[in-house]
Amino acid sequence: MAAPPRGNTGFSTYFITAATFQKSSLFQSDRMADLFVQVLLSYRSQHKYLLHEFVLMPDHFHLLITPTLTLERALQLIKGGFSFRAKRELAFGGEIWEKSYHDRRVRDWQEYCAFRQYIHQNPVKKGLAKTAEEYPYSSARAGMALDAAPQRLKPSDSAA
Repeated sequence: MAAPPRGNTGFSTYFITAATFQKSSLFQSDRMADLFVQVLLSYRSQHKYLLHEFVLMPDHFHLLITPTLTLERALQLIKGGFSFRAKRELAFGGEIWEKSYHDRRVRDWQEYCAFRQYIHQNPVKKGLAKTAEEYPYSSARAGMALDAAPQRLKPSDSAA
């Protein structure tokens, strides 16, 4: 079942959560996790979306993303692209994803910062790393260059 249409979702920023099939810990394997990050960054480099933050947990992922087309298309590329490559390159034969995803449109800078903090701290809270920066499958990792926060979400410097 496809995700329900959400109207024009291009150029809004979203906090996304998507889970693996039956919350299985597919991404405990470095091969699977590395491939997911490759797919995520590959579509970003093709300008399919702006990727602001991400974390890949053993059984789900979170993104802060601004689609350039639609949100549905961006998630289709990420989830479908990963599934295709996992089956082809890693000979994975099972189900990978739950059918849909959860999205929340980011309305302002405070929400953006709260979602970014949640993404960075998720592996720390789950005991997968001592600091956000040491977790290998996160935008908090040192040297990870992604897209800046959208200007429209940043507070203006002018006083009203």
